[in-house]
Amino acid sequence: MSLEIRINEDIKAAMLAREKDKLEALRAVKSAVLMAKTEKAGGVLDEETEMKMLQKMVKQRKEAAEIYISQSRQDMADAELFQAGVIEAYLPAQLSAAEIEEALKGIIAETGATSAKEMGKVMGLATQRLSGKADGKLVAQLVKEMLNK
Repeated sequence: MSLEIRINEDIKAAMLAREKDKLEALRAVKSAVLMAKTEKAGGVLDEETEMKMLQKMVKQRKEAAEIYISQSRQDMADAELFQAGVIEAYLPAQLSAAEIEEALKGIIAETGATSAKEMGKVMGLATQRLSGKADGKLVAQLVKEMLNK
């Protein structure tokens, strides 16, 4: 089932359940999907584009929540974090730090990287393989730590 169909069904369910906050997050996703479809020539989004779009939306909401927290606006931060949680439900399950580290060990062995100077090689392959499954910041941090040992 495509993302757009799932979102539409969940919007209907949220309307019937009168879940205002969830509905707001779902409508934002639907809006982003429609915008992306109109920008694309064929009007059809592939799964990778949808996942990247959802990841971007989650990241934006988490960053906004951090800003709200720094400005002592916990109510606004909670709303942003709730929306991020709703959107994350449509993303594939994220790998744990241990699983990411294990995958990175294999990538480092494969590329033969031994120092931080070769971080680009490792990151190129890591972002390719772990795209959508792991946060890019965490991957970069772990690669840096592993190559600096």
